[in-house]
Amino acid sequence: MAEPLLTVGGLVKRFGGIVATDHLDLAVDEGEVHALIGPNGAGKTTLIAQLSGFLRPDAGHIVFDGHDITRLAAPARVHRGLARSFQITSVLREFSALDNVALAVQARQGHSFRFWAPARADRSLRDPAMQALDSVGLAARADHAAADLSHGERRQLEVAMALASEPRLLLLDEPMAGMGAEESARMVALLRSLKGRRTLLLVEHDMDAVFALADRITVLVYGRAIATGTPEEIRANAEVRQAYLGEATTPEAG
Repeated sequence: MAEPLLTVGGLVKRFGGIVATDHLDLAVDEGEVHALIGPNGAGKTTLIAQLSGFLRPDAGHIVFDGHDITRLAAPARVHRGLARSFQITSVLREFSALDNVALAVQARQGHSFRFWAPARADRSLRDPAMQALDSVGLAARADHAAADLSHGERRQLEVAMALASEPRLLLLDEPMAGMGAEESARMVALLRSLKGRRTLLLVEHDMDAVFALADRITVLVYGRAIATGTPEEIRANAEVRQAYLGEATTPEAG
């Protein structure tokens, strides 16, 4: 059996007296969509920040593609094939959609940002940037400033920027946050189109989206993983129902 693409062992992160990540173990298989759910304060975003290199754990290890990356800086993780989207969009609003993605391609190639010489002028940046925009359905909006895009389109743009780094594992932190029903449906369709082509670790409050997309789900409560399984197994898990779902028939994330 193949080794997981990502393995987390005994991970601990404290903020003063608060244990945000409590000796957490997690494995993500290559090619799967793995969702993290849990109430507010469960430690989901803190975990994503540690995986992406924005926070350093106090204990434990993170192994990606057979290499221990626990102490690697965030840019080095990008070069190894990890990319992250954020809860709050992080696009450059005054730049066009194409320029945003071209700069992401430029960063992946290890060049400094040349803000005064538009990245779009370089075909080695422009062509993969257009491919990434097309993959998320934004090719027709390439020349529009990010500030002029809808909230949902900016989230799509952020996914395009993450994809431009050619990740093996894409960390998605609430990609549907703040979206209406129509925009959420488009994002679900986009993420479904990536299934089997990219490995996704998804933090999301929209449980309809989670159960539509996830191959496996891990439930976090107070920084601990209390269960991991298929959507059907999570629905039926007695500990999950008691600690998190209550008597509801479908989970709600906090």
